[in-house]
Amino acid sequence: MTPNIPGRLEKLRGKLAETELDGIIISQPENRYYLSNFLGTAGYLLITRSEAVLATDFRYTEQANEQATAYRVVQIVGSAFDWFLQLIGELRINRLGFEAGHVTFSFHRRLSEAVSIAQSPLQLLPTDGLVESIRAVKEPEEIELIAKAAQIADSAMDYVRGIIRAGMTEKGVAWAIEKFMREQGSQSLPFEAIVASGPNAALPHHRPTERSFGQGEPVVIDIGAKVGGYCSDLTRTLRVGAPVHGDDLFNRVYDTVIRAQQAAAGMIFEGMSGGEADGLARRVIDDAGYSHAFGHSLGHGVGLAEHEQPRLGPNSSDALVSNMVFTVEPGIYLPGWGGVRIEDLVVMENGRVRTLSKTEK
Repeated sequence: MTPNIPGRLEKLRGKLAETELDGIIISQPENRYYLSNFLGTAGYLLITRSEAVLATDFRYTEQANEQATAYRVVQIVGSAFDWFLQLIGELRINRLGFEAGHVTFSFHRRLSEAVSIAQSPLQLLPTDGLVESIRAVKEPEEIELIAKAAQIADSAMDYVRGIIRAGMTEKGVAWAIEKFMREQGSQSLPFEAIVASGPNAALPHHRPTERSFGQGEPVVIDIGAKVGGYCSDLTRTLRVGAPVHGDDLFNRVYDTVIRAQQAAAGMIFEGMSGGEADGLARRVIDDAGYSHAFGHSLGHGVGLAEHEQPRLGPNSSDALVSNMVFTVEPGIYLPGWGGVRIEDLVVMENGRVRTLSKTEK
């Protein structure tokens, strides 16, 4: 995919005008890549109403010139912020935004010192989600890459269904999934596969252990693939072998979660807030008597990062609009027994959501 960097910069400059900023310094890795196409792991973007500068060190300058063709590339030499001292004088900017959600205290202190040394009137002003709000609405090529990543995760889940049995370990299955997805074309996985069996399934972000699966136990499997830098996210809850005689708790919990997910996916519409979407699923779970057992949000955006805007949770005011990609993943977790989570990846199209995940539930 060849990203539309000029179009993305134009959108960002519109945001700068709305917030009365003369420019912004970008340090967050996904935002840096999104706005420049630069894949190096070190560097800063300085973007104003009329200029786009990428500062990086000797290791990446040639790569930056090849990949970030919309940018003037500046090599960082000497002190980490010498380049910044020079540029703030050249660009004559007064109000510069920085990414408050990513910048460390140390980074901000050094940036402030550079401004002081330059005796510049520049004001450093925090911004929150400026680039992320643009990233939340996907371009067609981004949706295509996410769909390809979803296909790989679907295939991996189908593969697991064919091999899972009592006596296998969480770590063993997690490695089998990772190996399969890499062989199917996934880049490094966006997050460590979650394989949580029996009582461990009550831990939403459990990390795989050497625990062996027992007969009839629930196993929560949460996986994602990555294609062209874009992620997918998928969860299914499987039961190992035949159910234990007389134990119908799995069926009751699973049925509640699937009904909650179907209610949300079927009733979310464009313009609805993330909080309203969350409520669609939460009401089903609450009515079934499990309000205490659904402690996380319904979903989150997916793209260059596995968790990004929009947020679908009880207090989210994020508006769900066309071409947003996000998860719908209600769950119920019962300490000492286990849990059930079902997660699909969806895209908002024509006022409703279309499910990208295809593997059976």
